[in-house]
Formats: sequence, C-alpha cells, structure tokens
Amino acid sequence: MINKEGMIRLQAVAVALGMLLAGVAPLNAHHAFGAEFDPNRPLILKGPVVRVEWVNPHTWIHLEVTDESGNKEIWMVEGGTPNSLLRRGLKRDTIKIGQVIVVDGYQAKDRSNRANGRDVTFEDGQKFFLGSSGTGAPYDKERRGQ
Repeated sequence: MINKEGMIRLQAVAVALGMLLAGVAPLNAHHAFGAEFDPNRPLILKGPVVRVEWVNPHTWIHLEVTDESGNKEIWMVEGGTPNSLLRRGLKRDTIKIGQVIVVDGYQAKDRSNRANGRDVTFEDGQKFFLGSSGTGAPYDKERRGQ
C-alpha cells in the first residue's frame, strides 16, 4: 500500500513523464529580450533576405548586409512568434527571398551578427512591428505609453 507521500511522488513522476512524452519544451527555452540583446546597441540593417524561418518560439529572418568596408555579412534577426506576426498581418510568404528590407532592432550582447528585430520596413514603405509583447525590449516601454 502506498502512503500519501508516496502517492504525491508517484503523481509528480507521472506528470513529468507525461510532459516529456508530450514534447513540452522547458520553460527556459523562451527568453526575455535582456537575456540576449543589448538595449544600448540599436542598429538598422538593410539588405536582401536570404532565408526565413517561420518557427516557434521565434521567427528568424536572415539577410545579407553590406558593411562600411563593402564586405557582405549574413545577419540573423529574431522576430516574435509566428502567431503574433500573423495577428499583425504578416504572413509566411510576406517576406520573400531576395526582397530588400530594412530592420530596426538591437544587436546581441555577444556582438555577433544576431539582432532582435523591432520593426521591418519593406521597399514600398509598409512597416510591421516584429517584436513580441512583454519581452522587455525598449520598444515595449514606448508602446505602453501610447
């Protein structure tokens, strides 16, 4: 016979096993803006899109940027979740390979060619908010005041 403490342990193991079998991602897989990106390093990137990853928990846009020396670099720009972008009117096929875009965002703390995108602007002037709400990014604070 299992006592009350044993039953609680058994239930905890069953829940953990169920989460593992269901493929639930650990909570630390999703991060806040401040964990990876620097609010004191705003940047503007312009170039053609070379790849788009429409995946959870964040979308990624890869673009080819030409630096001041004329060297081409590939930058990875993190956007909000696919669902949040869909709600704002961005669709999977809105950002096309080869399309030139401008991304306003913040560089990674490790100074790599990664950024958190705040806005993306298309050649026709159409602009979309790329971030996800509640990330702690500087734009979130500005938007709350509106």
